[in-house]
Amino acid sequence: MSKKIINKMNVSPLPEPTVLVTVKAEDKSPNIITIAWTGVFSHSPSIVYIAVHPARYSHSMLKESMEYVINIPSENLAKITDYCGIVSGKNVDKFKETGLTPIPASIVKAPLIKECLVNIECKVKDILNFGSHDIFVGEVVATHYDEEVLKENGVPDVDKIRPYGYTFGEYRSMGDKLGLAGYSKK
Repeated sequence: MSKKIINKMNVSPLPEPTVLVTVKAEDKSPNIITIAWTGVFSHSPSIVYIAVHPARYSHSMLKESMEYVINIPSENLAKITDYCGIVSGKNVDKFKETGLTPIPASIVKAPLIKECLVNIECKVKDILNFGSHDIFVGEVVATHYDEEVLKENGVPDVDKIRPYGYTFGEYRSMGDKLGLAGYSKK
């Protein structure tokens, strides 16, 4: 049996969802920021979070607007997602450069990204700081799905959405279904 080796080089060895977050402050054009540190805090009420370094251009926009949209890109948008994470919205109009289409959200001022098949509108309820990043805790106020990714019963089809993750500096697809929730007891 191999032995365990301590490695402090990577704080995040687990795959994390990769999303495009849109923000809009009063006096600025909408911006897109790539986020891999995101997830769900609670399902009732629906609470999610994104972690953003204070040096990022979108950080001040988030603090000012207190709202954002999590746009879930499919695998075909991986290169655009990477681009949105390595250039600053201070210098580049990411919508113009990528060809992504901003469309109005139903509640928040930040736009949805049309090309993303799932969009989650959020209002910031709290900002937490535990070190290098601020955690913007958001209450989900609306979730949008493209009709094409919903099954006949209205449930989203992950095989059509094709979300992906980020780990060890690589974007990775989710892979095959391993089972359904609760299948270990059936």
